Amino acid sequence: MPSRFDPDFGIIEFNYSKRAKNINVRILKDKLVVSLPPNSSEEKALQFINSVRPRILKKQEKVKDNEQKAQTLLTDESGLQTLTFSVKLKSAERTNIFISLQQGVLTIEYPQGTDVADEAIQSKFWEGIKYFLKKEAKRVLPGRTKYLADKYGFSFSSVKIQSSKSRWGSCSQGENINLSFYLMLLPQHLVDYVILHELCHTREMNHSPKFWQWMDKVTDGQSKKLRAEVKSFHIPR
Repeated sequence: MPSRFDPDFGIIEFNYSKRAKNINVRILKDKLVVSLPPNSSEEKALQFINSVRPRILKKQEKVKDNEQKAQTLLTDESGLQTLTFSVKLKSAERTNIFISLQQGVLTIEYPQGTDVADEAIQSKFWEGIKYFLKKEAKRVLPGRTKYLADKYGFSFSSVKIQSSKSRWGSCSQGENINLSFYLMLLPQHLVDYVILHELCHTREMNHSPKFWQWMDKVTDGQSKKLRAEVKSFHIPR
């Protein structure tokens, strides 16, 4: 993948796509990923980027701010609520970290005197949480997808649970739906929105006006509102 360095944006990666009709810029905290139609060029993409540079810089700063907000610190007081369980931390007279899920509560016990703000300790907490998020996602999300597909008359080939941090879900040309287990961090109505989004892609593999007509049909005209609400959530890092 060809790339260039920009002092403002960091790395700019260029990717030619047969599906792209226009130059599309994906803004990340430390780089830009540019999708180009076959008849375009890197020079044209750079001209476009320079023409809207202040706007892209503003959006990139927002991305950085959002990622900082997504750095969730787990403490005894903060806790965490997922779709099917809550997380409770507590110190105990033990020599290791112990994690168990019972009756909708994921209890994380850690040795007394532990600095829970330590990055390595937080990492261990999240490794345990991710294990149970994935386990619960496999238990809940495929069935929920089938329920919503049956309710609105969609069909799909399969549902796979993945660990994607870049997107909540995706749908392939073969109508295979992929869902991130981090979906379990969203409330039920937004989990349903993401699933319905991917089911609508079984009818329209793009984000054309027709696709959003489908989305409005299955969300009682609330697709724009729900889309904005989903964007307010961030995968913890």
